[in-house]
Amino acid sequence: MRQIRVLSLAQGDLRQGRAFYEQQQPGIGDYFLDSLFSDVDALLLHAGVHEQHFGYYRALSKRFPYAIYYRLTNDEIQVWRILDCRSHPRRKRRALAPE
Repeated sequence: MRQIRVLSLAQGDLRQGRAFYEQQQPGIGDYFLDSLFSDVDALLLHAGVHEQHFGYYRALSKRFPYAIYYRLTNDEIQVWRILDCRSHPRRKRRALAPE
């Protein structure tokens, strides 16, 4: 059975997204986190069926304009980035480039 591991870059993306939405209206930041964690949890059922972009599988969030970029190994789903779909494609490419 696979496990989900949210890497530190993706955790930072979630913190930034939460802060952005919390500035818009108090409470929306927590709703953002709940929604994105629900989308990440859904990968346990649907991992590997999504299109690949920039060398990662990309799952789109159901409620927010965010994409979850992940990779599969034999025993885990590694969530690398959770990026705002409204950003410029070049910015996404840089965020997902191998270091």
